[in-house]
Amino acid sequence: MIIIDGAEGEGGGQVVRNALALSLVTGEPFRITNIRGKRAKPGLMRQHMTAIEAACSIGNAECSGLAVGSLEIEFRPGRVEPGDYHFSVGTAGSTGLVLQTILMPLIAAGKPSRIFLEGGTHNMMAPPFDFIERSFLPIIGRMGPRVEARLIRHGFYPRGGGKIEVVISPSRLAPIECTDRGQAISCSATALFAGLPFGIADREISTARKLLDWPDNAFAVRQLPEDLGPGNVLLLESAFEHVTEIVTGFGKLGVSAESLAKTASQRMSGYLGSTAFAGPYLADQLLLPFALAGGGSFTTVKPSQHARTAADVIAMFTGKRFEFEQLADGSHLVAPV
Repeated sequence: MIIIDGAEGEGGGQVVRNALALSLVTGEPFRITNIRGKRAKPGLMRQHMTAIEAACSIGNAECSGLAVGSLEIEFRPGRVEPGDYHFSVGTAGSTGLVLQTILMPLIAAGKPSRIFLEGGTHNMMAPPFDFIERSFLPIIGRMGPRVEARLIRHGFYPRGGGKIEVVISPSRLAPIECTDRGQAISCSATALFAGLPFGIADREISTARKLLDWPDNAFAVRQLPEDLGPGNVLLLESAFEHVTEIVTGFGKLGVSAESLAKTASQRMSGYLGSTAFAGPYLADQLLLPFALAGGGSFTTVKPSQHARTAADVIAMFTGKRFEFEQLADGSHLVAPV
């Protein structure tokens, strides 16, 4: 059995999610202690519970210690069964992070699956639906599997209530090289809001327009039905031939529209000013499929502690270690070895 200290490295929930996915793929049981040991509120939260329950459901697995606030679990995987599944986080907990847990095992299962996930679709500390659909899944498509995602209803923090549908047509993951973005195709900045004053989104777009050297028609405000709110998110998207980067700013109390837009715009400018293929969040997502494919490489900006911790967990289950090599242009080449 693999023993994991959840307080090592980045010390967050990604350790749990990656361990679950890898356990289901490899058949290796694990025990994790000190779950989310570096968070202000350690232990399992509702969205982690849903991810574990989803892993148990698709993988005929057994898990002890499963409770909100639990600091330790033991997970024993069974056989992954493809099929139709419906999971609800029950709060604004991220649907994307639950998908992150079960996607690779279902891709490896060999037959199609359809997943409905309810909860948060646009919330802090998690990839929003737009990122999953347009940044991450197209790369998975280039590796072989076809995964289609559909946003049925937005779900903002703290209300939640969002819903997505994901259809998985599996195929063996093939190694690919992701070191060239290709030519720029398009760019856009969209401020979404629901149940909040129009002025918040308008100020976000006005600030982004001043900071990004993009054409006027790239900027837009989109009002969603009031009953989906309150909620607000700024999406900055830059599409290239081979990759799309999406930077997100999430509205929250105590953070001005101008500050939110400035931070997001600076992050996008940093990416555009580099030669890296993947931004920091896409790099996090690519580690697991690249390890399971057994090869390939991608370039990214400076690897985060989040990414290095994910690489350590992957090595425990697969024996595959990642090299993070800094290149002359400041980007980093990432490859399993």
